[in-house]
Amino acid sequence: MKHKGGVWLAVCVLALLLGGCEPVPEPPLPPRPVLVMHPQPAHAGAAVYPGEVRARVQPDLAFRVSGKIVQRSVQTGDRVQQGQLLAALDLADLQLQVQAMQAQLADAEAAVALATAELARYRKLYERDLLSQSQLDSLQTALKSASARRQQARAALDNARNQLDYGRLRAPADGMIARTLAEAGQVVAAGQPVFALAEDGQREVEFSIPEQRFAEFAIGQPVEVTLLDQPQQRLKGTIRELAQAADPRSRTYSARVSLDDAGAELGQSARVHVRTPAGQAWIVPLSAVDADGGQPRVWLFAAADGRVRPQPVRLQAYDAQHVLIADGLQAGDWVVMAGVHLLQDGQPVRALDPDNRPLATGSEAQP
Repeated sequence: MKHKGGVWLAVCVLALLLGGCEPVPEPPLPPRPVLVMHPQPAHAGAAVYPGEVRARVQPDLAFRVSGKIVQRSVQTGDRVQQGQLLAALDLADLQLQVQAMQAQLADAEAAVALATAELARYRKLYERDLLSQSQLDSLQTALKSASARRQQARAALDNARNQLDYGRLRAPADGMIARTLAEAGQVVAAGQPVFALAEDGQREVEFSIPEQRFAEFAIGQPVEVTLLDQPQQRLKGTIRELAQAADPRSRTYSARVSLDDAGAELGQSARVHVRTPAGQAWIVPLSAVDADGGQPRVWLFAAADGRVRPQPVRLQAYDAQHVLIADGLQAGDWVVMAGVHLLQDGQPVRALDPDNRPLATGSEAQP
């Protein structure tokens, strides 16, 4: 009996010990405070892009022959007239070529004169039957050959004179020197740009489009342009050109706006105003958006139970601070503005509006 009583005592002690080892449940964490806001509608408006006034036609000017520049008559910003001398090469070698071609032409002309005289003398002998027909034909052929060589020498002389003239770079039209790309004393190859000429005439505004906004533009689209010195005056313009490849460094697309008013000066700073259409799109802070497996989403606060839940959305565009959401939101939604990477589905939160006022939850949120 004493042994049986000891067993029961051991069982009771073990039961008390096991009961004392059960984990004590931790108290639930207090709801996380989050800042929420209603999404803002994307009304129709005008996006503004900085640009610069440029000439519609701005060719690079280059010599058509290679050589050493010995004279540069203009510099960046100078106005030039059509035919004005801009720069010149060392012409010594080209002048020697002209002299050589002149000598060849003189030799060819002498050969033609000799062949002509011989044919005239031998024709008289032929008329007196002192010369055969074959001999006369040979003399006529020699005259034709000499005439062909003379024509060839004349063409070579014209080409040499053209090469000599190509050693002088002249303005093809009235305009302004936009860039100077070579200096006196520099050896340049044929076709190497020396100047960029902004020709007089129609003016354009060049600006850059971000990648995410490129789809909103089209050739022929009307826009408005304001100049920095005349911000109140709106100039009518049309998008004339859109680059189809992004700049590898800036990742932006170049665009050109053709201006109806040619009064803009080269190099002026300008702003391009582009109308954006209205639609069922909403603007939220960039910090309100994260992704789950590549799917963009925002976190919505439900006042009925005081919890947050993820909401997939479709993005339309974004910039450094905001995101334009095309689908997935409604006007009365409360969107968590920041710290979304710390949230979990169904997590209770304490919501504050943009003025740091707590939002009512549960029955208190009922109207």
